[in-house]
Amino acid sequence: MKKIYLSPPHLSGNEIHMLTDAVTSNWIAPLGPHVDAFEQELALECAMGSAAVLSSGTAALHLGLILLGVERGDEVYCSSLTFAASANAIVYAGAQPVFIDADAETWNMCPDLLAEALQYAAARGKLPKAVMVVDLYGQCADYDKLQRVCQQYEVPILEDAAESLGGSYRGRPAGSLGDLAAVSFNGNKIITCSGGGGLLCKTEEQASRARFLASQARDPAPHYEHSNLGYNYRLSNLLAAVGRAQLAVLGERVAARRLNREHYTLGLGSAPGIEMAPEADYGHSNAWLSCLLIDEDQFGATPERVRVALEAEAIETRPVWKPMHQQPYYKDCRMIGGSVSDDLFARGLCLPSGSSLSREDRERVIAAFLACAR
Repeated sequence: MKKIYLSPPHLSGNEIHMLTDAVTSNWIAPLGPHVDAFEQELALECAMGSAAVLSSGTAALHLGLILLGVERGDEVYCSSLTFAASANAIVYAGAQPVFIDADAETWNMCPDLLAEALQYAAARGKLPKAVMVVDLYGQCADYDKLQRVCQQYEVPILEDAAESLGGSYRGRPAGSLGDLAAVSFNGNKIITCSGGGGLLCKTEEQASRARFLASQARDPAPHYEHSNLGYNYRLSNLLAAVGRAQLAVLGERVAARRLNREHYTLGLGSAPGIEMAPEADYGHSNAWLSCLLIDEDQFGATPERVRVALEAEAIETRPVWKPMHQQPYYKDCRMIGGSVSDDLFARGLCLPSGSSLSREDRERVIAAFLACAR
């Protein structure tokens, strides 16, 4: 049987022309005209002042934290329901993650819990240095509420938009909703360079600082002079060429993934015990992954049983992110709330959502899924 993957790369056809241009020009190392153009086009797409394209979304999160002044011993509040890279970047910066639960309406960071946590932190004189808000599965968090409470305590927001590029919040694009934002171009994302990421900045000065740190922090000198700790985080001109071709069709990729979710909603949403992931009325999700919840008593099968059954049919699915507060490495970190994230992980499943998915592929997924019912 043809394998149906969860979220495979989808090349547009123009990547080979952009790569040929990069190769024939001999600009294949980090830096080059495609890097410069990709940064400009990405900043324009996300309505931000400037951008630095980097080796990964994780690198973008790490540098974003550094630009916000996060240092060893600081605390950074972070969504618990996320991929490990979000929390890992906090540890790279020497800080301590404090995890905030999701709300059931959006699956993103709960503004009420954040407000309570910041109020308590202010009372004990230990506010976090930053709040990392994750836009989960393509849907932006409720930034009006989150920004209001963060501004009250003068705590900046780093938007982890790794999963939400192409989505929007109240007409504003994902990647423009925090003081800084990180995006990812990993192979499974809505557009890809095969690997890579970007830090979106409000000013060119911020982006220039990020590029400096990402290039081993080499001072201006004919020899190698280093007054700061640097990192090898820059994106190659070859991968930037791929990214430019992908960015040009971002709107098409979002439309295709939203169509996947609509099809799944029609085919599965009315089945007993099935609840599709919500889309908040304040925004437009890029539907990076189509997710749902399964009530075992009503549907007659657990998410794990469904996953294994679909795997036997050459269909890849995956549980919802295991919350960070359940991860062995982060088990000793402070957690605010937790019951919502725990429930979403226990009952959640992510369906194949690639933008190249055909109608026949979706019908095959739906039929195999429904065959698991009691």
